[in-house]
Amino acid sequence: MPEIIIVKNEAEAGEIYGRCVADLIKAKPDAVLGLATGSSPLAAYQALAKIVKDEAIDVSGVRGFALDEYIGLPPEDPNSYRYYMNKHLFSKINIDMRNTNLPDGLAGDEIAEGLRYEEAIEDAGGIDLQLLGIGNDGHIG
Repeated sequence: MPEIIIVKNEAEAGEIYGRCVADLIKAKPDAVLGLATGSSPLAAYQALAKIVKDEAIDVSGVRGFALDEYIGLPPEDPNSYRYYMNKHLFSKINIDMRNTNLPDGLAGDEIAEGLRYEEAIEDAGGIDLQLLGIGNDGHIG
């Protein structure tokens, strides 16, 4: 059963997330993370990066799968989620960039790309921990 933790603010939530992920990586150096994009997870990524640095945690074996990507945007576009993940998390931790995954926004066949992405997650052993954000309008995911 999932645990629900009510916090006072984003910073507190970020600290809890950072600690949970850091502890998971210590216990399972090849952990598979599901990663959200958007503004909701920024405090979580900042906290995780600080903990990884402060505690010299090796995250080179961690694999990350982002939830989404914009169709039609190349990875280097500042509006793409690849760019976002590189800027806000991947560049701040010692993750092997070959272990970072996002759907291909330039895939010609979006259905096939979705199936390929799902298979990549399954091949990695499934998601160990999934971060989801709650948007300003109340959406989750």
